[in-house]
Amino acid sequence: MKQKLLMTMVALLMTATTGFAQNAKVADKELVGVWVMESMQWEGEKKTVCGKESGYTQFKFYGADGEYACAQIVLTKDGKCVVMPHEYGTYTFKDGWYSEMGRAAIKDAMVWIDKTTMKGTWQKRHDIWKKKNLPDKLVQYIVNCCKMKDTPDDIQQLLQQHLFK
Repeated sequence: MKQKLLMTMVALLMTATTGFAQNAKVADKELVGVWVMESMQWEGEKKTVCGKESGYTQFKFYGADGEYACAQIVLTKDGKCVVMPHEYGTYTFKDGWYSEMGRAAIKDAMVWIDKTTMKGTWQKRHDIWKKKNLPDKLVQYIVNCCKMKDTPDDIQQLLQQHLFK
């Protein structure tokens, strides 16, 4: 009887611990910093683990003032990294409601696993993100690349005029 009670208590404790790990209570301000995609999985497809083996990852920067930058990073066959800016603008994150680039806020778009790990879903793709401490020089370079994503109007006009006649 005691063994059965002990096993039941252990099972309850494991269930409670697992539930806590997946929905940790972490302050919204912990989002500030650099996040790198660890894995992604489109529904119905095999999971892609990001990094050297896949040659792909994503980078997101969240500033304390609401600054937001997102880029894809690709490792080419010759071993060079290519930064492909995706977006640069603003984000909001409060009480589980997340928005970037002025789009409508979504509840639980990002769910804390712990202080350095989040999971999220975007258009049927399930992502895992890890908070990283990258050198400032690298972070600033990628953020600057993202800032350059929005080509100025005069350059847009020249590109269209000379490259897409």
